[in-house]
Amino acid sequence: MPLSLPTLHGRGASWNPPNRFERLHVDRRGWTDPDDPAPETELLEDATRSILAHNDSPDVGFDVGINPYRGCSHGCAYCYARPTHEYLGFSAGLDFETRILVKRRAPELLREALSARSWKPRVIGLSGNTDAWQPAERRLRITRRCLEVLAEFRNPVAIVTKSYLVTRDVDLLAELARYRAVAVVLSVTSLSNDVHRAMEPRASSPARRLGAIRVLADAGIPVGVNVAPVVPGLTDHEVPDILQAAADAGATFAGYIMLRLPLGVKDIFADWLERHFPERRSKVLNRVREMRGGELDDARFGTRGRGEGPWADQMRSLFRVTRDRLGLVAPPRLSSDAFRVPPDRDAPQYELFGS
Repeated sequence: MPLSLPTLHGRGASWNPPNRFERLHVDRRGWTDPDDPAPETELLEDATRSILAHNDSPDVGFDVGINPYRGCSHGCAYCYARPTHEYLGFSAGLDFETRILVKRRAPELLREALSARSWKPRVIGLSGNTDAWQPAERRLRITRRCLEVLAEFRNPVAIVTKSYLVTRDVDLLAELARYRAVAVVLSVTSLSNDVHRAMEPRASSPARRLGAIRVLADAGIPVGVNVAPVVPGLTDHEVPDILQAAADAGATFAGYIMLRLPLGVKDIFADWLERHFPERRSKVLNRVREMRGGELDDARFGTRGRGEGPWADQMRSLFRVTRDRLGLVAPPRLSSDAFRVPPDRDAPQYELFGS
C-alpha cells in the first residue's frame, strides 16, 4: 500500500491498488503533479445482454437483482462492491469511482425478462451492488425507466440507496406501494457531516437521506433505515441516534451491517483512515479483526453482516434494544399477487383496442 498519499477532492480512494487478476500494474503513487490532474468520472457503455443477476446469499433477502450501473461515483471508502470492478480489468480504487459502466438497455432487457414464460414473479433487488441513484442517474434516468417497467408489470422490488434522488421517482414508488410491491431502505452511516464528507464524498448528506425518508413516508411508501456499515471505533456510538433520527423522519423498519473489508478494500480503507483519522486507525482495524476471527473480512453467510465475538454481541444487543424501544419492526413482506404481463405495445391489437 502506498504511504502518505494526498486526499483527492470528492474521492474516497487516493490511488489504484493492483488488480488481483492482472500480472502488470502501473503504480501512480497518487495524482500529485498539476500537469497530471486527478481522473474525472468516465461513463462507459456496458453491452450486457441480460439484466437480472442471480445470487444464492441468504443474507440479502432476494435472489434476483438489477444493477443499472457497474462502479459507483459516490466514492464510499468502505464499499464492499469495489473488488467487482476487477472482473472488468479495472482497479477497486479510483477506477471503481471514475470508470462507471452504464447499462443503457437495462429497461428493455428487464421488459424482455419479465415477459418471458419462464419468469416466476418474485422480489427483485435494486441497488444490491452499486447505487442505482448515483450522480449519473440524474441525467441518464436508466433506473427510473426500470422502475417504470416494474410498475407496469407490478413486480415487487426492494430498494437500497444513499441518494436523495430516489425521491424524484416517488410517483412510481407510490404506484408500486398500492400493490404492496415496494420497500425502500436509506443507508445511513453517520450523522456527522465531517465523517460523511470524508467517507462518502459524493453521496447525499445525512440530512438529505433523512429528508428522503420523510418524503417517501409521507407518500405512503414503506421506508426503513439501514445503519450500514457500522464502523467500530468511529461510528458505532451513533447507532442509537441514527435509529432515533430515522424513526422521527418516518422510518418503520431498520437493520444494520457491520464493516467488513474484503480483498483490496482493506488497503483502500486503511489508507483512508490514515489520511482522515490516523489516531483511530489501529483501533478501528483491530476491532474489525476481533469480530472477524483475526481477519479484516469473513465472507461466511450468516456472519458476514454481523460479525462474532463479545463486541459484535454488544452491538447486536444495542441495536435490538434501541429498535424495539422506537417501535421499529421487520421489513414488510412484499407481494407478487398483482403481477401481470401488460399487452405488447408493438402488437396490432394493442393499437386497435388502445391502452
